[in-house]
Amino acid sequence: MQAKIQFNCVISPYPAQKIVNLPLFKMNMELKEHFNNKIFKLISETADELGLECYVVGGYVRDIFLKRPSKDIDVVVVGSGIEMAQAFGRKLGRGAHVSVFKNFGTAQVKYHDTEVEFVGARKESYSHDSRKPVVEDGTLEDDQNRRDFTINAMAVCLNKARFGELVDPFNGLDDLKERTIRTPLDPDITFSDDPLRMMRCVRFATQLNFYIDDTTFEALSRNKERIHIISKERIADELNKILLAPIPSKGFIELDRCGLLPLIFPELVALQGVETRNGRAHKDNFYHTLEVVDNISKHTDNLWLRWATLLHDIGKPRTKRWEPRIGWTFHNHNFIGEKMVPDLFRKMKLPMNEKMKYVQKLSLIHISEPTRQAEISYAVFCLKKKKRDSL
Repeated sequence: MQAKIQFNCVISPYPAQKIVNLPLFKMNMELKEHFNNKIFKLISETADELGLECYVVGGYVRDIFLKRPSKDIDVVVVGSGIEMAQAFGRKLGRGAHVSVFKNFGTAQVKYHDTEVEFVGARKESYSHDSRKPVVEDGTLEDDQNRRDFTINAMAVCLNKARFGELVDPFNGLDDLKERTIRTPLDPDITFSDDPLRMMRCVRFATQLNFYIDDTTFEALSRNKERIHIISKERIADELNKILLAPIPSKGFIELDRCGLLPLIFPELVALQGVETRNGRAHKDNFYHTLEVVDNISKHTDNLWLRWATLLHDIGKPRTKRWEPRIGWTFHNHNFIGEKMVPDLFRKMKLPMNEKMKYVQKLSLIHISEPTRQAEISYAVFCLKKKKRDSL
């Protein structure tokens, strides 16, 4: 069963991530202390009454050890998630609303400001041309096998007899300690089955400032072409989360190293390279752009301001010229960049509303920034001058 607990204080669908501070949660602390919420106790009682095994898995468990708040809870039941949800809803009583999604074998229970989604343990198989699996009933082991990364495959039992017991078959806790992203099973199968996991791999490494295991990284490169079966919307969602990480450049460099970036964002890759003529060279605008993105990220969590920074020099490859008297020029790259923004947003399935116009406006006016301080960036200047739309 997958359970999601959401809090009303969430302001943005993409809250900016904070740098993870280790050391990790110590195992000698009782895990059960983190499940004192009334909701967990009622889930435990419901599972025991139905005679079903019940576990919290995934990001909620991971984030306990990382000592960071988590609103996403996945709860797996070895049995019917729908039956469990309905019984749980009855136990909650008045104010509980149960939604059943039979086609997916899941159910959702909303209770005041809490949302819990349930799914039965399952095993999955994939066809080559789709990331939608064929699903069968399975065991906890089957369910953990299908998880994307070892750090997301840990489970904590909610049944009374084993309440708070950690089930960690792939040594996810060790990988947390080593700050490593690794797949539980063969990474080629993991990424080929669901290529979105490649984006998630880079995203988690960026958000958590973790290292991607060598074998896992090599599989990213081998399977990169599989990204073409993923919708633009899902890719954009992952890019947004990378942009909101504390150091976004890490994610874009990893995407470039494994070969994904040229496939999903060739316009950014076109900024790469340094050309020298007659002893005169221009800077590498790719790394310059990432440096400016990192710098602006120290000052703002505004997603669209970060997008504007990422695209501020996007017109330079099209305007690059050699002039013998003065060297390399990029005249009017801001005007070209402004014209490129709508097409880029449309292609990447990003919003075509005032957010796009905001990014477009900053792409145009950034060249007039009088201070020219890369560390502060043109975007801060524009904010101070109130040259932004109300978002």
